Formats: sequence, C-alpha cells, structure tokens
Amino acid sequence: MKFPLKNSIISGAVGMLLLSACSKTSLVTPDVPVTNELSVNKGVTAQAVQPVGTVVYTSNGYTLTFTNNDGTFDTAEYQRLINTFFTVYPKLLNRFYTGATKQVKFVIDPNYTGVAYTSGDVTTFSAAWFHSHPEDIDVVTHEVMHIVQHYTGGTPGWLTEGIADYARYKFGVNNGPAGWSLPAWNASQKYTDAYRVTARFLAWLELHVRSSIVNDLNTACRNRTYTSNTWNQLTGKSVDQLWSDYSKNPAL
Repeated sequence: MKFPLKNSIISGAVGMLLLSACSKTSLVTPDVPVTNELSVNKGVTAQAVQPVGTVVYTSNGYTLTFTNNDGTFDTAEYQRLINTFFTVYPKLLNRFYTGATKQVKFVIDPNYTGVAYTSGDVTTFSAAWFHSHPEDIDVVTHEVMHIVQHYTGGTPGWLTEGIADYARYKFGVNNGPAGWSLPAWNASQKYTDAYRVTARFLAWLELHVRSSIVNDLNTACRNRTYTSNTWNQLTGKSVDQLWSDYSKNPAL
C-alpha cells in the first residue's frame, strides 16, 4: 500500500518559501505506515512520519531525488529540507558556478553517525542529527555548496570547508534559530581551522580587501589553478600577511 506525500510543500516554522509548484514522482513504494496527522499552517496537513522511499521533486529546471531510509523521520522536517534546497541551491549556482549540476540527490541515513557528507551530486544526512537538531536545516546549504564547488584536487580542505561555511553564512535561511553564527576572532584561531573560523576570515577579506575574493578563490579551486601564491595574485599579500591584518582589526 502506498502512502504518498500531500501535494503541498509545507513551510517550516520560520516561514520558509512554499514550493507549491514543485512536482514529484514516487519511485519506491513506502513501507512504513503513516501514523497520526498534524495540522501545519492554517489547515495544511502533513503526515507526522515520513514514509521510507524515494521521491523525485522538480522545480524551475532543478531536480531533487530524495531518499528517506528512516521510518521515524518527521515529515515537516523532511519538507523543510526540500524547501531549503530549492530556495538556496539556485542562488549558489547563480553566484559561484552556473555550470554546476541541477540534479541533486539527498539521502536520510539512520545509521550514519556524523552530521552530513557529500560525494559528487549525492548528500547523505544523519537522521539522528535532525532528530536532535531540527532547526539546523542549513546543513543543506553547506553541503550543497560542496556540489557547486566540485573541486577535483589541489585545494586544501580548510579552504574548501571555509568557503562552504561562508556560503551558509551568506545564504542560510535558518541560521539564527539554529544557533549558528560566525565566531568572534580570538588569538588561538588560525586561518587553517576551516569551517566557521575560515568563513569569517573570508567574510572579512570580502569587506576590507577584495570584494570578489571568495568568488575568485572558488574559481581557482574549481579550475585547479589554486596555489599558495593565489593570495598574492589576488591581494598583493600572502595569506599569512592577510591573517595578520585581520587579527589586528577583525571587526566585520
């Protein structure tokens, strides 16, 4: 017996974009029965538990193939992840690389103990993470930036992750309620710390040194032309000199 999703894409608690024009096709017969329904946003109903299976969503030329393997995953949360993808991913392509794939796959994995990881055009999310951190939907924003990046080698990991968290800082839709922000500078930090520390450094460079620096670094990384000298080419200073300048006046 099939238990299809309701036709309306449900808005999250922070009033995220409704994707009512999104079409969907069920590929796998869900094997988890629906338990009790709840009301969301003025009478729109959603199933409390998302059935296991794969559904393909399309909107404005973008396709999301979403596989849920967790029979206890909340349907409203599932649809917030969908909304985040269709809200954020086109913006990332528009800014960073219009040639990135428009066909993306999501997998909810109840056995994965991390948060999320991306390989090629597939992002795998920890079911447990979203059970315990339901507001952290901008994990989607960070991970799909990796799909846009599509670096094939030669880029240090700290820069890859720093650019992805910069993208979350700029394009995230729910960072505040998730309690996510860029950390204030302190003397123990290094630009190679990656993630939010590096993202804040990049945001500072964008404001105070070169407005296009994140785009330029992203292009160099994707084209495999990035070297330690790229910083000098873009700014006239080494990354160590730039970090020193940042440390003296780190205000954004």
